Amino acid sequence: MKIVVFGASGMVGQGALRECLLDPDVDSVVTVGRAPMDVTDVRRRHVVHADFRDLSPVADELAGADACFYCMGVTSAGLTEAEYLPVTHDYALEAARVVGGTYVYVSGEGANAESKTMWARVKGRTENELLALDRPVFVVRPGFIQPRHGITSRTRIYRYLYSWSSWLFPLLRRVAPAYVTSTENLGRAMVALAKGAQAPKLLRSDEINRLA
Repeated sequence: MKIVVFGASGMVGQGALRECLLDPDVDSVVTVGRAPMDVTDVRRRHVVHADFRDLSPVADELAGADACFYCMGVTSAGLTEAEYLPVTHDYALEAARVVGGTYVYVSGEGANAESKTMWARVKGRTENELLALDRPVFVVRPGFIQPRHGITSRTRIYRYLYSWSSWLFPLLRRVAPAYVTSTENLGRAMVALAKGAQAPKLLRSDEINRLA
């Protein structure tokens, strides 16, 4: 399989990329980003592209994909809706337009197009538009994500939060399994979806963990 990953430098994207490269059925991974990245696996190719509103210039390099994982994200803290919209909505729809195969969009627990909370409303709207497309689309809604295998968030406040609360994960998994997953399980579940696993269109953390 050939899988295209957007946002491979972020915490979720790192997890997805790791599990892609560990799966024997994945023989090609194309990552897309604005900046160069070190590539150490012969099955991986990195495409540098500046304008994610228009992926047409790199469409040939993304062609023939069996799946597309959209893991790009940005914290909504301090942003207006206009500033938050491009990465969360516009780029995601453009990726779906250009890249074929099964599409997996990483959303978040609480996303709702009718919400009064800006980030939840934007993510919910994006979910609805993607799910309305005439193609296989899945939305994963992780809640609290445990970073594993040395993976870290690029956002400072998230790094602090995950470091401070790491001791809570075993308890959270026990008392609130629908809200807790890990970068490893999330990546494995996304690969399973790419391979045709039977699953609901919207997956919360408990369903993500089951698939993994």
